[in-house]
Amino acid sequence: MKKQNVRTISLIVCTFTYLLVGAAVFDSLESETEKRRWEALQAIEDMIIRKYNISQEDFKVMETVVLKSEPHKAGQQWKFTGAFYYATTVLTTIGYGHSTPSTIGGKLFTMCYAIVGIPLGLVMFQSIGERVNRLSSYVIQAVRKSLRCKRTAASEVDLICVVTTLSSLTIAGGAAAFSRYEGWSYFDSVYYCFITLTTIGFGDMVALQKDNALNNKPQYVMFALIFILFGLAIVAASLNLLVLRFVTMNTEDERRDEAQAMQFLTKSNIWTKEALQVAVKLEGDVITANGSILSGYEGHEVQSNSSGSTTSMCSCSCARFSANRHKKHQYKARRSPSHIRHLLPEVVPMQDLSYDTHSLNADGLDIVDTSSVSPSKPHRQLLKRNVSLLSFRI
Repeated sequence: MKKQNVRTISLIVCTFTYLLVGAAVFDSLESETEKRRWEALQAIEDMIIRKYNISQEDFKVMETVVLKSEPHKAGQQWKFTGAFYYATTVLTTIGYGHSTPSTIGGKLFTMCYAIVGIPLGLVMFQSIGERVNRLSSYVIQAVRKSLRCKRTAASEVDLICVVTTLSSLTIAGGAAAFSRYEGWSYFDSVYYCFITLTTIGFGDMVALQKDNALNNKPQYVMFALIFILFGLAIVAASLNLLVLRFVTMNTEDERRDEAQAMQFLTKSNIWTKEALQVAVKLEGDVITANGSILSGYEGHEVQSNSSGSTTSMCSCSCARFSANRHKKHQYKARRSPSHIRHLLPEVVPMQDLSYDTHSLNADGLDIVDTSSVSPSKPHRQLLKRNVSLLSFRI
């Protein structure tokens, strides 16, 4: 199984395991508190109904009024300042839910606005994150050069440490400001900054939602918006390094598999070329395992006598045969493998040839002079070997 498939299956298993573990932990931490809070609210509701003699319907109306009036404490949500705040939460996918459109036109425009705005925002934050990482690498190199370190290049671990430190400082600084302006505890402010900059955006804690801050505190509104945009860029730089590390590992495995596939195809092509070369070599002289000679050189003629016996002779000298053989090998290299289909062998038994055992040359090839062979005595000079001569007609 490929490493990419193994990694994907492992990630799926780890993710679901992580979800199960998280559910178990949240259950143990929050379920009892939720139960006690629900019981306390029910007790207060029953007390108010008995004390003021209010029906259940009237109490539900009072609940609706209280819940719906909560966003209006921040001022008008859909004036330009509040609308800009809402557009920021849409583009950054934070989605607090503190203000939502109520008209059909507003809901329709929100969908169209998000389709274009979310990709645009992601690309912008990624680009800013890359610039931050590049700047961090330059700073790391400068510091190492000033310290005269042997290795000055910034590694991925160095960049992760730097951007993680910047993200922590951003969250810590923003938490201090929100704790002062919103009246939250410092821990709650850190929680709000983390939920905001990771684009989780529960909406349980939202800045600029009291004391008519959208209209009366423009400096605070500007700080909150800049903090959100700048903090998202810093956190995006940190998360991009972590995510790209896993993506790079997957890409490296894919490239390794492609290289192995290309190597296999190259070997297959080499084997095919070698097989074709072996097939082309059949045009030369090859001695088979059963002692037969496959002769592919030119200059042979097959003659048949009246009795049906077939003879073949060569009247060339050793030097001429070597020259012809050398030419055949040169010609063979230029021939296409498809040209050997018509080269059908004809088997000529050597016992039917007039052959002299003393006429063997130095190469072990039998060359017979046709002038010394008598037609009336065709079987006196026979080769004392059990071989067969195959003559290819070209």
